[in-house]
Amino acid sequence: MKLILAIVSNDDSSSVSSALTKENYSVTRLATTGGFLRAGNTTIIVGTENDKVDKAIEIIGNESKRRTEIVPSTASYDIGRYASFPVEVQVGGATIFVVDVEQFVKL
Repeated sequence: MKLILAIVSNDDSSSVSSALTKENYSVTRLATTGGFLRAGNTTIIVGTENDKVDKAIEIIGNESKRRTEIVPSTASYDIGRYASFPVEVQVGGATIFVVDVEQFVKL
């Protein structure tokens, strides 16, 4: 058995969850915050059999779209002087971890 942890954009979380549920995966969603952009995202947790992991990753990949956004960035030009300027960054997609499950208990 495997545990899949997929960190996806809030914009994609509903479609990822729906697509996984449609294929009979049990899904848990957690609201999380990323460290780089300090933006909200969703961590999706899926427990599944080993032979279903690749299909789950494929579904997550199909529903998690990468896009470009402009975000403010701050640079220091001198001690105490800062300027803010926009920076183009890639957001979206998914970061996926697959972990072995040693024991599963449902009470």
